[in-house]
Amino acid sequence: MSDTASLEQTKKQRYNLNKLEKRIRRYVGRAIEDFNMIEDGDKIMVCLSGGKDSYTLLSMLRQLQRIAPIRFELVAVNLDQKQPGFPEHVLPEYLSAEGVDFKIVEEDTYSIVKEKIPAGKTTCSLCSRLRRGILYRVAKELGATKIALGHHRDDMLETLMLNMFYGGKMKSMPAKLVSDNGEHVVIRPLAYVREKDIVTYAAQQNYPIIPCNLCGSQENLQRQAIKEMLRQWDRQFPGRIESMFTAMQNVVPSHLADPELYAFKTIKADGQENAEGDTAFDHSVPTDFLNYQDPDETTGAESANGVIQVRNLS
Repeated sequence: MSDTASLEQTKKQRYNLNKLEKRIRRYVGRAIEDFNMIEDGDKIMVCLSGGKDSYTLLSMLRQLQRIAPIRFELVAVNLDQKQPGFPEHVLPEYLSAEGVDFKIVEEDTYSIVKEKIPAGKTTCSLCSRLRRGILYRVAKELGATKIALGHHRDDMLETLMLNMFYGGKMKSMPAKLVSDNGEHVVIRPLAYVREKDIVTYAAQQNYPIIPCNLCGSQENLQRQAIKEMLRQWDRQFPGRIESMFTAMQNVVPSHLADPELYAFKTIKADGQENAEGDTAFDHSVPTDFLNYQDPDETTGAESANGVIQVRNLS
């Protein structure tokens, strides 16, 4: 490859990275605004695991911190759970080089989990509960007003499907909630961000990723199955995942089946036309994913009319 061609390729890669970074930052900013996640004077504890999601979360919050019209603090917190082989030097070195305020918490939850969970069983549930309790304690010690987690849009969809298929609930990960003990506000600023964008961005940033399989426990197989199903849909039917997430933001209780959520028992005909009545279901299976905008993965450009129509969705 000639020097000129190499230079052009580098410029193109830099352009694409900038477009991707702006898109992720825009989605993070929109989620923060929609859910009022960050307020003036907040001290935000960013939970940093060493994975792609938490690195991206910290990067976006730092960028927004520089340009936001309000002032807020960030402190990155990592919980060293003493798994064998955990590279404890990686995060302190990275955060120190970046000039980020941080705290490393050392708690041997690994031994507790191994003692309590039989060999071969998934340890994620107990590990998660122990980790959550420790992080809540640390947030209180630091005087943090918000706890930021790195869950993204795909995590929220996977949780929705898991609860529907296995839990019998229409329930997902909230973008903002009060913690189990009622003492903390937990936020998920990546709520609108696609996992595949995070994968690309993290690879381009060359973050020092710490693998999540150090404990030797497999991730919940049900979640893995749901994740693969959603990936297949995304490849086969572009726009379906976006439509599903949009549906989570457009809930119509009167057209579901929870009598505690909607007063079905008191419904009476009043002679008034109802645009949300049964006529909404007279049409056949939809042939379009409406309002779906898919930025071109290479150039960041959008389609001419802003809407991509997808056919044969059955």
